[in-house]
Amino acid sequence: MRLLAPAISKLVRMRSWRIENWVKHPMEIQRGVLQNLVTEAQYTIFGKKFGFSDLFTIKSFKAAVPIHEYNDLLPYIERMMDGEENVLWNTPIHWFAKSSGTSSDKSKFIPVSEESLQENHYKASIDVLTNYYKRFPSSDLLTGKGLVVGGSHQIKHFNEDIHFGDLSAVLMQNAPFWGNWLRTPELSVALLDEWEEKIERLAQTTSNENVTSLAGVPTWTIILLKRILEIKKKSSIKEVWPNLELFINGGVSFAPYREQFEKIIGAPISYLEIYNASEGFFAAQESPEDDGMTLFTEHGIFYEFMPVEEYGKPNPVTLGLDKVEREKNYALVISTSGGLWRYLIGDTIKFCSLNPYKIKITGRLKHYMNAFGEEVIVDNSDQAIMMAAKKTSCIVNDYTAAPVYFSEKNNGSHEWLIEFEKFPENKEKFVIALDDALKTVNSDYEAKRHKDIALSLPKVHFLQPGIFKKWLQKNNKLGGQHKIPRLSNERKIVDEILRILDIECKM
Repeated sequence: MRLLAPAISKLVRMRSWRIENWVKHPMEIQRGVLQNLVTEAQYTIFGKKFGFSDLFTIKSFKAAVPIHEYNDLLPYIERMMDGEENVLWNTPIHWFAKSSGTSSDKSKFIPVSEESLQENHYKASIDVLTNYYKRFPSSDLLTGKGLVVGGSHQIKHFNEDIHFGDLSAVLMQNAPFWGNWLRTPELSVALLDEWEEKIERLAQTTSNENVTSLAGVPTWTIILLKRILEIKKKSSIKEVWPNLELFINGGVSFAPYREQFEKIIGAPISYLEIYNASEGFFAAQESPEDDGMTLFTEHGIFYEFMPVEEYGKPNPVTLGLDKVEREKNYALVISTSGGLWRYLIGDTIKFCSLNPYKIKITGRLKHYMNAFGEEVIVDNSDQAIMMAAKKTSCIVNDYTAAPVYFSEKNNGSHEWLIEFEKFPENKEKFVIALDDALKTVNSDYEAKRHKDIALSLPKVHFLQPGIFKKWLQKNNKLGGQHKIPRLSNERKIVDEILRILDIECKM
């Protein structure tokens, strides 16, 4: 593995100047990205319908092409899944990334072209590595193996040339040959469908490797690490993998998990957040100290930013990078080399820096609580959970919450289901700390809580670990990128979990 070091050093030098260029000239780079996308797709079915051959400016593109959500593009995607070519993109689509389905009960299948693999996902991955080596030039990262806690892989049977799987599975299946040298475990284990078997096989096969990096959703990664400690009879992961130096995380906010990881790993390592979704690799921290992730502007994706208050309007306004403001919530709209055109992916972000452009994920358009005008988003709840846990010396695994609506006798409130790794000694103190923290991070919530006029004190259920896993299992969402939706404006998920709790109590 050490023979790779000179090649990596050369790669870092080659990519560094390119990274500096797109960071310094984002608007110019983005105009070029859009022109390339429109030019490539002008003779597709979609491109002909919307007159791509006559679109030469961002303004004309936005005037000609409406905002799309998944169901708007589904008729085109279904034709592509049947093997039809030149529908949304001009090269054959053999792969689809199956979404986790957290925003809908129905899975989504996102087209993945060769261009989106090479120019987006893999190029962005190289840039993450380049920035890491720039920050830590003496790193031994590639002298060992990288362990990716990814999803499953399946073959779509109605067309032998069309395949699908979780994004991580699609990326591993199509990775260059040298990727197998850098990754553990072998592909057959990494792509197992049955999640509980997969965790066991991952633990058994990787615990004796020289693992130097981890990547995955925090919730599932920590389950694997705990199992490895059981197998090896060790008290910290650093005793198992002494050369571990990096955890690349994404999918959910890392803030509620950081203390757990630091404790279970047992020694300082670097943590990097990335924003890599089925629809594209959008952003990543340049270094562990960064507040926010640098937006990738040269990687085959054209971005627009919809102020969240525009969502649902007939002709919503979207902004370019030159018009966005710090600390405002925007819904992300993308056009990609996989054939997604002005596609509203459902995530909301805010800019924490405009020079360079750095973003934070704040939640999803449909994952929030606003039953009483309180407008609580996931970014608020993540911060509040972290603040309450710190104040009461407890450790939170995961949570979900929903409104309790007004009744004849009671005001509304929020009902929280929270799994704890370590319970607070005083549960009442935790509830008050959570309420106070929400007031601190959200002025609308604070106003609605004033004298209990609209909202009463939150109702909190203190759960043992494992309840959320049972809900995921029951809904066929166990493993991979699947996770509990943290906030909802309706009670379906909370009520389903409460029924599981009721059954547990009766057993």
